[in-house]
Amino acid sequence: MTERVAQRRSSGVRKAAGKAAVVLAAGVVLAGTAASAEAAPAARTAPAKPDCGGFRASAAPAVPAADQDQAPEVPPTLAGKGALSYSVASAQAPIGLWSKAGLTLRTPVAKGTARLDVSSRGFSTDSVTVQRYEPAKHAWVDLDTRSGGGSWPHRGTFTFPVSAPKASAKHPYAVALRFQDLDSPGTLTVNASVADGRGHTYRAPARTVTATRPQVSVAGWANGTAKLTRGGAAQPFTITVRNTTNRAYPALNVNYFAYGAGKRHALTPKDLVLQQYRPGRGWEKVALTAGGCDPGMGAALLPNRTAVAPGAKAVYRLRLAVAGSAPKDVVTGDSGFSVSNGDQSFANKRLPFTIRAGK
Repeated sequence: MTERVAQRRSSGVRKAAGKAAVVLAAGVVLAGTAASAEAAPAARTAPAKPDCGGFRASAAPAVPAADQDQAPEVPPTLAGKGALSYSVASAQAPIGLWSKAGLTLRTPVAKGTARLDVSSRGFSTDSVTVQRYEPAKHAWVDLDTRSGGGSWPHRGTFTFPVSAPKASAKHPYAVALRFQDLDSPGTLTVNASVADGRGHTYRAPARTVTATRPQVSVAGWANGTAKLTRGGAAQPFTITVRNTTNRAYPALNVNYFAYGAGKRHALTPKDLVLQQYRPGRGWEKVALTAGGCDPGMGAALLPNRTAVAPGAKAVYRLRLAVAGSAPKDVVTGDSGFSVSNGDQSFANKRLPFTIRAGK
């Protein structure tokens, strides 16, 4: 994939992550392992205004690994009588996965331009990426794009050149496409057209798909904010990720984060005790690692890359306690988790807590 493609995809990820960045507290590690985290300084002082935005954006890979080099299985030629057809492989477009589409031209166009006018509901069109397959290069390339304007556009345009001077009903010209939404659930409608460069434009019927994602739920975190006691019992909770989409997710990662600061001190990994129940092994301690945004901390829950078929679910049983050595001036904390397909985060939840003094 070209450098231009990678750069634009990276930009798309940053735009999609924008809304999530507002929700997540400082100290979040959206994706990664201990090896990718930066070491925390020895001094336990809390920054006045923690800001993890830069780290969060740079931590997200530019291109999701899932299907990133996948060539079309078959040419997307569509049966039909119209001069132009646009198709999608499924009515659902799971977030973080590529969804197949195709454009079929049945009339000669020597030097034209294909155009996809997209409109969205529930997410910004700036978070939508569309690519076409170039057989000669054996590669997927981004389409040229123009935003609909504004900070949260609901309309956008994607274009690419078309040269099919011999296209006909008997010998249609087909272009393989793929797209994905990098942000939130909603709907995406595409109006496809091809201008022949001579004043005539061919149009295809509009197609609408639903952007979906697995259902993520939490049980045991009472009333949204748990009450923990310094040196006291652990708070048990369960994270359940159920694949309610019609596509298999080739990988599933759940990353936990925590953060807490007082007037003089901040929580460090030794101040929190996170445990995970593993079938056949019982409760095991999860090593929290200082994050790229000090003084946050995080950990990748196990198993760390689990394929999830449609209808299947993954369950993570956890419990969190505050160590007796935790600084007394820290009385509130923020924690939570993000869920990704291995590269692209598609869901996150906050799990705030208060810290009461021990006996």
